[in-house]
Amino acid sequence: MINEIDSKDFISSERERVRVEYDRRAREMDPNRYAAWQPAELFTISNRNRAAVGMLQQASVFPLHAAECLEIGCGIGAWFDELERWGVASERLHGIDLNAERVAYAGARFPSADIRIGDAVELPWPDGTFQFVVASTLFTSVLESRVRRLIADEIQRVLAPNGALLWYDFAYDNPRNSNVRGIKRNEIRELFPALSGDIRSVTLAPPLARLLTPKSLRLAQFLESIPLLRTHLIAVLVKRRRAA
Repeated sequence: MINEIDSKDFISSERERVRVEYDRRAREMDPNRYAAWQPAELFTISNRNRAAVGMLQQASVFPLHAAECLEIGCGIGAWFDELERWGVASERLHGIDLNAERVAYAGARFPSADIRIGDAVELPWPDGTFQFVVASTLFTSVLESRVRRLIADEIQRVLAPNGALLWYDFAYDNPRNSNVRGIKRNEIRELFPALSGDIRSVTLAPPLARLLTPKSLRLAQFLESIPLLRTHLIAVLVKRRRAA
């Protein structure tokens, strides 16, 4: 059994590794690579969001105006934009991120939202607070399996009965980046034993999307219809009420 000191050690070590990696990306990556105006980003995000809406509606858990919504690893608040377009009230938006600069930027963009600096292994909200939680390209950046488990446990804790987790992340390792690790369907199920729902493959492999979308959206759309060329998983997992 892991004692308290061991627990603090592996959590702090993984937290620091993630911070260092995100600082490296900020220094070395072209800031325009994932800009919202890039054809590949427009293509990927619109298709991802369309899939999310369909799955949420099919599961009858689409977040309504008054739904309390949380994004873990919210960054600058990209999903907040989408949630507002869906009709969620700004004051119902909550987020948490390790990076103080991103939190400050998101706070300036969404002054009515509750956005905090913090670690997802210990979320600062009571049990059952949220009807909707987003974990988007979060878990693949966490390499320590015990930390992944702690984050998943916290998500399940803060979800209200009949609340939904929207998961979006890649399923395959990136051979050029050892600081991420893909997560497949079976691991998602194992991480969230209290939740159930649908998991689907989405998203044309990003190198193909970046190559093709400036030239032919029709070809990119066709290739994305081929399962072998899709690299990400999207899931809507619901915390069902326990029978009385």
